[in-house]
Amino acid sequence: MLADDPELVGMIVEKIGRSLFDYYAQIVGHDSVGAIMVNDDWGFNTQTMLSTADMEKYIFPWHRKIVDVAHKANKSVMLHSCGNLEAVHNVIIDDIKFDAKHSYEDKIVPVEEMYDVFKGKIAVLGGLDIDFVCRKSVDEVYERSLNMLKKTNCEGYALGTGNSIPDYLADEQYFAMILAALEN
Repeated sequence: MLADDPELVGMIVEKIGRSLFDYYAQIVGHDSVGAIMVNDDWGFNTQTMLSTADMEKYIFPWHRKIVDVAHKANKSVMLHSCGNLEAVHNVIIDDIKFDAKHSYEDKIVPVEEMYDVFKGKIAVLGGLDIDFVCRKSVDEVYERSLNMLKKTNCEGYALGTGNSIPDYLADEQYFAMILAALEN
């Protein structure tokens, strides 16, 4: 669509961006809202879905506005975005100024490595790959969770999975992750 009808792309992005901005601008005014999570998957396994130039043209301006309105209301803003975002890490942190980033996958970059990259710049949320948590033993999930907590000393990190908890995840694996947090 970017090649065939960029004007339509602009109109779609404007409509969605305006709707999301209006929503966040409204909710950050409520005392019961302590932070907001902006969900916008920008990438896939190897790169961003759009070129950085197209993201700058269409996507980033709206996120700057959302983060700005939230920060003016003294609310933190977390970005959930799947995929390989290496090309835009600096934009996420230094330009848009998200406070935290969620969603990490082992096949892209394990959360342990991303913590080293992001430490002191942006909070790292979750990151235990859902595939890992589903397929590995209770002991392996517990050990990885424990090791991540030790590595980070819970500074700029919140233990959790790299994505939403699916129905098919065995309770035992999930509870192993939680137990590591409760015991440590």
